[in-house]
Amino acid sequence: MMPNLKARARKHPYGWLFFWLALGVAAFIGFWLMAKKISPTPPRSMVMTTGSADGAYHQFGLKYQALLKQHGIGLTLRTSTGSVENLERLNDGSADVGFVQGGLGPLAASHKPTGNFEALEEDAEQATSLRSLATTGHEPVWIFSREPRLSGGLGALKGRRVAVGVAGSGNQKIALELLASYGLLNARLEPLGDTELLTVGGLAAADLLIKKELDAFILVASVQAPAVQKLLAADGLRLAALDHAEGLARRLPYFQTVTLKRGSVNPLLDRPAQDITLLTTSSNLVVQEDLHPALAYLLLESARQIHRSPNLLAGPGEFPSPQGTDFPLADESSRYFKNGRPFLQTYLPFWLANWVQRLALLILPLLALMLPLLRLLPLLRSWRQGRRLYRHYGELKFLEQDLLTRELSSADRSRASEHLGRIEQDIQKTRFPLDFSDRVYTLRQHVELVRSKLATPDPLA
Repeated sequence: MMPNLKARARKHPYGWLFFWLALGVAAFIGFWLMAKKISPTPPRSMVMTTGSADGAYHQFGLKYQALLKQHGIGLTLRTSTGSVENLERLNDGSADVGFVQGGLGPLAASHKPTGNFEALEEDAEQATSLRSLATTGHEPVWIFSREPRLSGGLGALKGRRVAVGVAGSGNQKIALELLASYGLLNARLEPLGDTELLTVGGLAAADLLIKKELDAFILVASVQAPAVQKLLAADGLRLAALDHAEGLARRLPYFQTVTLKRGSVNPLLDRPAQDITLLTTSSNLVVQEDLHPALAYLLLESARQIHRSPNLLAGPGEFPSPQGTDFPLADESSRYFKNGRPFLQTYLPFWLANWVQRLALLILPLLALMLPLLRLLPLLRSWRQGRRLYRHYGELKFLEQDLLTRELSSADRSRASEHLGRIEQDIQKTRFPLDFSDRVYTLRQHVELVRSKLATPDPLA
């Protein structure tokens, strides 16, 4: 019996060590999984799809690239034929962020007071995984011509050479819809009669118009676009002021109107010579729905720096804006335009702010779990100490039973005495709570009782 008691005594003192070790491993695994799933590190690079190399989208992209580089984020720019190709890249996941012209998103029809906007937005959220961070500016329809006067409508372009933008671009889509509205195209959007449509855009089309190799150019672009600036400054060109602009804006739901004021381009030359009402869409800064929130906020802050300046068509601070988006607004945008940039990013560098935010996001749930556990610790401690006392009681019981059932040899008595010494030493080293005092005292008395029996030559007598 003595060897068994000794084995039991060696087995139990390290049980608590294995318990805390298992608890620590479980906590580490849980923390690691939370870090991976709940708060992953933002990627250090993104892909932005822009537009033609000489277009406004690409010029804006270069500014985003420079700003994000300051925060350690690499932004790869990919040129494209325009918004249609940009939308394809965003949908297939080959780009993380890009510019999309108004009229191409699922909410384009919701900009008018007709219809149920909330229902449209809910349907759009289910139909697309893309989200708009903001609208970044007006994208008017600039219709430049040489000879024909177009204020009465685009019917005057019948039989003329008209540039409508490169194939597959948003510019071409809008240009064809406008020409179809004036009966210049059939139901398949093919030109009627001898009207010639040229699939060229940007500075290339502007140069052709200036060289008199075109009669008109329908250009959809921001006022900052190099082609727009070049055509506004060119002599001998007319910028159409359509009398039907308000009517077309009602007919085509993604259009609004904006006014280019007289003399705003060049007051010295009185250019333009009158207020001109332009049809306009709004450019959307579009991202993947699962873009890391930290990067979304960084893009929004960059957009504020890039697009807030006034221009010929917008006042200071008018853009970026959460209004009039063609895609469901990102959650980060709703918070940004309501509360501003995140608190930590206001006062800390980007990566440090993100690290602190991730740490807080991980620690707070753990603290919420730990608080109830901390309340259980005193109970756990009491349970362990009570278990230790009862274990010693059990050992004494076995030892006493051994004394009463057989005659012990000198070696057995020596081992039993050593075992009693270990029990007594363990009792002295352990700090038991006050409510254990009576049980500890009783245990010590029991130890002394068994020791006295060991000292008796014949306990069975």
